[in-house]
Amino acid sequence: MSNGLTIAIADLYVGTPRPLGDEGLGITSAIHKLRVDPDTSLRLDRINLAGDDQADRSVHGGPDKAVYAHPDEHRAAWATELAQPDLVTTRDAPAVGENVATVGIDEHTVHVGDRWRWGDAELAVCQPRWPCQKLTVYRGTPQVGPLMRSTGRTGWYLRVLAPGTVPARGPITVEVHPLRVSVYDAHQAMLDRHLHDRALIERVVELGDVLADEWRVPLVDRLSG
Repeated sequence: MSNGLTIAIADLYVGTPRPLGDEGLGITSAIHKLRVDPDTSLRLDRINLAGDDQADRSVHGGPDKAVYAHPDEHRAAWATELAQPDLVTTRDAPAVGENVATVGIDEHTVHVGDRWRWGDAELAVCQPRWPCQKLTVYRGTPQVGPLMRSTGRTGWYLRVLAPGTVPARGPITVEVHPLRVSVYDAHQAMLDRHLHDRALIERVVELGDVLADEWRVPLVDRLSG
């Protein structure tokens, strides 16, 4: 199952819920993840990697957000724009809460519906990520959310089509979805609240249930007026 594309993994991260930020905020999150030994393998079920969880699955987990991937190449930009050089010098924790730090791909080259074979598990890209306040608290700056939206450095969520055991080093092989609607395309469509590029939104909606309902339903409603 491949179009000749192979994705490398820079690092793999998992974590369980714990207090985030000042205890007075009363926020619990699993965004504080830890780096997995690259020589190990983990079980991946339809909701999570082994050792990973979410504090509130109504907004942060579930089948359409089982695994979060983010390009490792974005670390340098985040480090510069957020004035946080530790993002480059320290790799024990994820940059923005990702499970998989990928190498050699980004939101422009990954497509909604792309199928990934990782170990004996199969996954599918199903939506970009739009951040909430927990990312702001995690990175300690209100800039990170607006920057993620304005730059399109969103990363993407994957649903698990077939559970299995996945090697922390990868690799991942890819079957590209035939419509080739990129994660960045989907991101731009959601930003277009006034239908300036109706054709783009229609292309994204054409994906059907390959696209997560959280993304598809608002776009369908927008097109229907």
